[in-house]
Amino acid sequence: MPTDYEMIDLQTNGVRLRAAIEGQGPLVILVHGWPELWYSWRHQIRPLAEAGYRVVAPDVRGYGGSDKPHAVEAYDMLSLTADMVGLIDALGEDQAVLIGHDWGAPICWTSAVLYPDRIRAVAGLSVPFFRRGPVSSIELFKALYAGKFFYQLYFQEEGVAEAEFEADVRTALRKIYYFASGDAGDEGRAALANKGPNDKMLEDLPDPDPFPAWLSEADLSYYVQAFEQGGFRGPLNRYRCQQRDWERLPQLSDATIEQPSFFVAGSRDLVRHFIPGTDLYANPGVYCSDFRGKVIIEDQGHWVQQEAPPEVTEALLGFLANL
Repeated sequence: MPTDYEMIDLQTNGVRLRAAIEGQGPLVILVHGWPELWYSWRHQIRPLAEAGYRVVAPDVRGYGGSDKPHAVEAYDMLSLTADMVGLIDALGEDQAVLIGHDWGAPICWTSAVLYPDRIRAVAGLSVPFFRRGPVSSIELFKALYAGKFFYQLYFQEEGVAEAEFEADVRTALRKIYYFASGDAGDEGRAALANKGPNDKMLEDLPDPDPFPAWLSEADLSYYVQAFEQGGFRGPLNRYRCQQRDWERLPQLSDATIEQPSFFVAGSRDLVRHFIPGTDLYANPGVYCSDFRGKVIIEDQGHWVQQEAPPEVTEALLGFLANL
């Protein structure tokens, strides 16, 4: 289990973030998503560092060894992007390349828009850059999934998902990681598609034994310990800020990513079809003026940098080498 990285605490934007750090050279910040940790980048940190980069992978606020503010609004996009720029300052650098997965991707994309002089380049895994729509994403999901279960709607009421997940963290993470993976396939999709709007999330989700080899028992235990200690409130609060973000970030309505940009995802990622009937991966660079391409890795799911480490690492090294 590769946890032998140097771990440091960094003060940024009024919070303390714990981060793994390795290497020397241009700064690259790896930003994880939900419900993960810096550890989701364990396969990429060292290869990127050995290629000549100073690689920093923080626990996002609310997670792991980082501070966990209680207030929902502490997890809005303005706060999280300010955290990223604060990390660049704390590390004594003028610029960084940002690479984000899941919620980490919107954090990186939005940082590139709000702080164009501080972000040298940006890559997103699983989630392309989207402009601000005529309504917030949460209002869109309410319309698209009316009368159906959708996990982001389930997360909106404080305490509900927390109680379900924290009752048995190991089982919760096993089920969440599996249903969104490439291994689950149609079984994972069907398990959620058949739920009603008042159902709980974990009931009837498959729980494979053994778990697919991309996540070892030791890997799972590392995540479990962190979420048993820190809980799920901070991570879930990110989902509760989507209306707030829409109201506070009107500049995203016509924004374009001007920096060199790149996209990586698994072909079986559930995000790909969040909008029924639409392939969100068909043109992920549509709002990027210097888009360097996409890599869609066949048969892999949402946790792409963990499910397909060699392919993701190779893709990211290629993008970085051509900056």
